[in-house]
Amino acid sequence: MTLRQTFILTACAAAMATIAAAPASAQQVIKMTAAAGHPPVFLWVKMADEVLIPEVDKRLAAGGKYKIEWTKAWGGTLLKLGSESKGVADGVADVAIVSTVFEGAKFPLQNVSYYTPFGTDDIGLVSKAVANLQVSVPAMGDAWTKNGLVYLGGMALDTYHVWTKFPITRLEDLQGKKLSAPGPSSNWVRGTGAVAVAGTLNSYYEDIKSGVSDGALVFTTGAWSAKLHEVAPYVTKVNFGAQFAGGAVINKSRFDKLPPEVQKAFLEAGDAWQAAYAKAQSAAVAGFMQKMAEGGAKISDLSELERKRWADSLGPVAKNWAADAQSKGLPGNEVLSAYMASLQKAGAKLPRDWSK
Repeated sequence: MTLRQTFILTACAAAMATIAAAPASAQQVIKMTAAAGHPPVFLWVKMADEVLIPEVDKRLAAGGKYKIEWTKAWGGTLLKLGSESKGVADGVADVAIVSTVFEGAKFPLQNVSYYTPFGTDDIGLVSKAVANLQVSVPAMGDAWTKNGLVYLGGMALDTYHVWTKFPITRLEDLQGKKLSAPGPSSNWVRGTGAVAVAGTLNSYYEDIKSGVSDGALVFTTGAWSAKLHEVAPYVTKVNFGAQFAGGAVINKSRFDKLPPEVQKAFLEAGDAWQAAYAKAQSAAVAGFMQKMAEGGAKISDLSELERKRWADSLGPVAKNWAADAQSKGLPGNEVLSAYMASLQKAGAKLPRDWSK
């Protein structure tokens, strides 16, 4: 039994004891604010609105004692992208989607997949691998608590490809080009002859349109939501791998003061959100790629030879990341080795073993 399962069972038992001891009373209304830096056009926020919140409400309605009055602040209206964890910890919002890819300083170990590119396109495998590590490696799981948060569930993005203004058939085609790449994915560009440009899904379209960059490294569902094929019609399926990107959280101080029944509802709703999101994300990929093709996108697969050349052109990205983590007292080597081993054990075909 995992620590998370034990937590849920303990909360359940406490809730039953509380119900048995308490007299009948009027329904208690709890006010909560949920926020995200991204707008609901992106699937993880859409699913928070359509699954996470309704699942909490459904569970509390069944008990009849508590009801949450929600205020929703999506699209950076309350918390800006990259500042969600601080906003929740400070109490600006109670619940939020935290994008760990943009908060590497606070969640360095959670970004292991971004430092091991050309992995697997299996969203479920990546999600499971990171979830297991957050249980087996205390320093990794504790990152949420240390930042004043309770982790409700995680999200992995579908595999990254490249959307550009120009065709790519070989590594040399990248020479001198500017590619938008978020956070640690900039490491996937260095060494190729291209230049990484900072940006996010909220900025890629205008950056490419205005010439700030010539394209972007991004995942299919995000590219479709941002309509990148309109400004970068060449889609090269590189398969950098699915990536763990963050999770749904709740303010720890607020959570600790909630009745056990409400705590249990949030934990179970987080599990439901994680499962529903992974299923929806996987199902959406092929459909969105087809829609982009119908909209004029020119889609091609990068050959396995060029994919390996790209992987080999990069420096020791993962080893440098692990060494930096070790220098800060974190088990970077353990996380890197365990993550690579989990992919290989599952049969993922990797052009480069980043733990070597």
